Amino acid sequence: MQLSATPYEERLTAPRSWWLVSVLVGIALALILVPFGTLPTLGGLVGGTAAAAVTASAYGSVRIRVVGGLLVAGEAKIPVTALGAAETLDAEEARAWRTYKADTRAFMLLRAYIPTALRVEVTDSGDPTPYLYLSTREPERLARALEAAKAAA
Repeated sequence: MQLSATPYEERLTAPRSWWLVSVLVGIALALILVPFGTLPTLGGLVGGTAAAAVTASAYGSVRIRVVGGLLVAGEAKIPVTALGAAETLDAEEARAWRTYKADTRAFMLLRAYIPTALRVEVTDSGDPTPYLYLSTREPERLARALEAAKAAA
């Protein structure tokens, strides 16, 4: 198994505003617990903030990688030899492929806070998935990495 000539790895981290929302969740929970005293209020602030932060971190921990002849997108692992043409999608086209152009059989790794995406055809005749839709901040770079990995395979 060869490594791709153009390695690629991206973590689809949550935006900074989500961390502010985590603090606001903690404050809201603390305000709810004010009638029960100081200790429950502080516990609500810390616990609510921590729970919301863990949720934001987990949602933003998904990765897209091209390594060892594979495209790893979240939990999916697809050999690059089973992939066809890649199409970079700007914000408007990405929105269209997430909505009215979408095929229900497609594999979609969506993150609403990332406006751009890459759509990659699946050429494996045994796979019912017509294409992969991958939210990515760098669709051109991911497409180049896939092409390099296919050439090396």
